[in-house]
Amino acid sequence: MKVQKLFQKTLFGVFSLFGLIGLSTSVLNVYTVDTHLSDEYVSNSRDIAKTIADSSVDIMLNRDLAALQSLIDQFVEIQGIKYIYIRNEDGEFLAHTFVPGIPTEILESDPSSTDTVERSLPGMGDFVEVGSPILAGVAGAVHVGMDTGLIALKIQRAIGRQIYLIAIVFVAGVLGAIWFVNLAAKPMGDLLAYATAMARDESAEDEKDVLGRDDEVGQLARLMVYFARGDKAAGIIDGRS
Repeated sequence: MKVQKLFQKTLFGVFSLFGLIGLSTSVLNVYTVDTHLSDEYVSNSRDIAKTIADSSVDIMLNRDLAALQSLIDQFVEIQGIKYIYIRNEDGEFLAHTFVPGIPTEILESDPSSTDTVERSLPGMGDFVEVGSPILAGVAGAVHVGMDTGLIALKIQRAIGRQIYLIAIVFVAGVLGAIWFVNLAAKPMGDLLAYATAMARDESAEDEKDVLGRDDEVGQLARLMVYFARGDKAAGIIDGRS
């Protein structure tokens, strides 16, 4: 599909505008989805940690560590949750889901801290860990680790759908822009063919169509006739012949 040279810059400007809109929209979508899903996962994990902390008070008072282990084993089956451990106020591990043993980074961490932290555990992957105190920290804390790989996969899927839609709109917009520009350029092509035929003193096939137009192309065509044929063409401009 050939585009008239006169309209090539216009078409390039349309492409640039579509590209800018598509890029800015994609960046905004990526940031929004990433932030929203990450915050949602952290919030859900924090709620789980608080639920375990509230449920473990009586169990810890009865020193029923088997029931405490059974409690956290149920929650670790939730998608995205990869490990849970409970430490008392002295830093002692009361229950955990690490197999075969507790990673060194976890062993060396502050048992009283419940801040959200990012951890990279050798052989396990990357995680975001949240915590919740038990009895305001007097009885220790519950720590829940989420797999960031799963979070990233969810984000990629959500973003991928939006990018796919944006790409379709972009391609459709570009094709539509080409069609509209060519639609606007066709009369100029007819005018050029008519002017070329006049220069060769030939009769153009669409001469009546060009001269009969009521837009700028028709006015230019009649003006060319006027200058080419002098007073004999004056009637064409005035519409007398």
